[in-house]
Amino acid sequence: MSIRPVAPPLDELRRRTSAKWSTHPDDVLPLFIAEMDYPLAPVVADAIIDRVRASDIGYAATSGSAGEAFAGFADRRWGWRVDPADVSSTTDVSVVIVESLRVAISPGDGVVLMPPVYPPFFELIPEAGGRVVEVPLLEERGSSSTAWRMDLAGIERALAAGARAVLLCHPHNPLGLVHDATDLARLADLAAAHGATVVSDEIHAPLVHPGVEFVPFLTVSDTARDVGVAAHSASKAFNLAGAKCALTVVASDRGRALIARQPDEVRYRTSILGRAAAEAALAHGDEWLDATLEVIGESFDLLEQLLAQHLPTVRYTRPEASYLAWLDFRETGLGDDPGLVILDKARVALHYGHAFGNPGAGFVRLNVACSADVLTEAIRRIAGVVH
Repeated sequence: MSIRPVAPPLDELRRRTSAKWSTHPDDVLPLFIAEMDYPLAPVVADAIIDRVRASDIGYAATSGSAGEAFAGFADRRWGWRVDPADVSSTTDVSVVIVESLRVAISPGDGVVLMPPVYPPFFELIPEAGGRVVEVPLLEERGSSSTAWRMDLAGIERALAAGARAVLLCHPHNPLGLVHDATDLARLADLAAAHGATVVSDEIHAPLVHPGVEFVPFLTVSDTARDVGVAAHSASKAFNLAGAKCALTVVASDRGRALIARQPDEVRYRTSILGRAAAEAALAHGDEWLDATLEVIGESFDLLEQLLAQHLPTVRYTRPEASYLAWLDFRETGLGDDPGLVILDKARVALHYGHAFGNPGAGFVRLNVACSADVLTEAIRRIAGVVH
């Protein structure tokens, strides 16, 4: 039996109760939130059902075998040797970020963000007691696409001015940018020079596209291992956001000491169902993940064709990871918030660019993890608004 994921028909998808399918009326095509339309990997579904049938839905007092499962996955996919003892579980990547920052900084300390970036980051930093310090990515516009890179000089200035942590998105959402290993090593050096911590959100790492090398932050140097904390989860790659399990990964005595300062409750927040799903996904889900990445690649191929045919004024750089496309509508005449116009007139819901910070004005983020029919219809509807 083929494990190649196939998105169900729209009428079946609309019976789902997740945010993607409950936020907008049925005449709207929802391509905004980062949820895939594909069915769960069978090995993951079986693991969840097994725990339900065992009536095993109590408190998750430990990380179970999630550390071992992640260590095996990291070794196979990225050549990263992880000590399972350095992996602990909690609710989701947002909790990893908040609780890691909470023990790494003092109240009021600056935390560097690199917009355009995942919108909740702007709220997670104050939740942890920090202050947002924006150092936007450097944007280099070509004839039809755009290259992005960390502004290391800007980060150095922010750290010199008192920021004591950097919240890194790697791969970077919404761009699908896999940061260069040399830049990551330099970032680690800057953090060490100023006594700062780097919290690296690597939730999209399992979705790095074939042929692209992902280098985990904690592997780039001894310095990175010392200053870094990494946030990982099976939730994005295996569509498990509601199952609630993420992993905090460290690789140094300093990192271990930080995590030891967190209350036990951080680990107790893990869902047993999410832990079982993560263990199954990371230990046995490679074949399904590879098939899913192949389908996602085909969706990006289709998107490129559709944009060239119907929206030639929209600038687009193919991402290196994930299933999210960052589309530049600044030359279409739809203004700084094209997503609002598109929702109102085309009945397609996209993630508004301004939510990712000021550099997102004129952009939208589009989710291609859907059927070819839905993606084609969405672009045709949008083209009708642009033209």
